[in-house]
Amino acid sequence: MKIQIHANAAANGAAAAEFIAQKINEAIAAQGYARICVSTGASQFEMFRKLVTLDVDWTKVEMFHLDEYIGMPVTHIASFRKYLTERFIELLPAKMKAVYFVDGEGDVEANIAYLTEKIRETPVDVGIIGIGENGHIAFNDPPADFETEAAYHVVDLDERCRRQQLGEGWFENLDAVPKQAISMTVKEILRAKCIVSVVPHAVKAEAIFNTMQKPLTNRVPATALKTHADWNLFLDYNSAKLICDTTGI
Repeated sequence: MKIQIHANAAANGAAAAEFIAQKINEAIAAQGYARICVSTGASQFEMFRKLVTLDVDWTKVEMFHLDEYIGMPVTHIASFRKYLTERFIELLPAKMKAVYFVDGEGDVEANIAYLTEKIRETPVDVGIIGIGENGHIAFNDPPADFETEAAYHVVDLDERCRRQQLGEGWFENLDAVPKQAISMTVKEILRAKCIVSVVPHAVKAEAIFNTMQKPLTNRVPATALKTHADWNLFLDYNSAKLICDTTGI
């Protein structure tokens, strides 16, 4: 595990983007292509804003994403497919080699089967994995399933997760926030060769504290990231406040 702490979300996102681009370029140099999975949400805004400007041969990159609400149309402001299309894919200077979206519409079982087939073809090189206010990774809310061997699964969203989505402005009220989603599983996330977590803002300070201070527990799903051989955590002063106060980092 490696931790970087930056002054603010903009500096944090820029530093994380530089690191991600470096890892993608290393994979392309070594094998001719790179596979990435990407997270979404307000915490990733600054990282994506910088990443799309960096020198990467995107024509050699395949992208998976982590999760999507069940029944969510791609036209909805809260759709993660919409988020990634508008904030990442459409801003790239070249078309990606392939894009594999999580689709929560239509035949969900068939959509999961297709994603599973594609992601299992060869390992993901860089997993960009955020941490939620409740300590979730992807939509694996506590108590998360640490045992399933599936690549993606349908999950129930807890109230704190749903309130985070409301607080970030994606929905007009709590009742409008879906109660289920398709999520990449914890074990599948951990199969990525390198994991990068971009976690700014004071609302994430408790989750970061719990992740760092607690032992491995599905009550704080992000503690699973500490078991990964190449986990890189990018924080700003606000999200790092509690661990800095406690450990003197």
